[in-house]
Amino acid sequence: MAESIFTKIIKGEIPAHKIYEDENILAFLDIRPINPGHTLVVPKQEIDYLFDLPDNIYAGMMAVCKKIEPAIRKASGAKRVGIAVEGFAIQHAHIHLVPINSGNELDPNRAKPALDEELAAMAEKIKSFLYAK
Repeated sequence: MAESIFTKIIKGEIPAHKIYEDENILAFLDIRPINPGHTLVVPKQEIDYLFDLPDNIYAGMMAVCKKIEPAIRKASGAKRVGIAVEGFAIQHAHIHLVPINSGNELDPNRAKPALDEELAAMAEKIKSFLYAK
């Protein structure tokens, strides 16, 4: 199987607006966000299906989601951050964190390409809340 686009991002072969990284997990902005601040949380280990991940990586992904959610919510001004997992488009486990203000906002058909400048500004804004003292 060919490497996923996420593996290429993890290796630095494709640029991304990263907001969090540790030894096992990377979080970066989706280039086709449903709403500004839409973040993808991925394991560095390329495994297709979320529930096939080793328990420590799965639990680590959820812990990262919980850690970065307040920063995404503050940076986007959203009432909540929705979570979605479907995993058919890319064969690399991933979690979508999407800023939302009402029901039915997690529809991927609402996604639109974002400009690199918009992504860069949002990434910096999220990181400012995530790493604020």
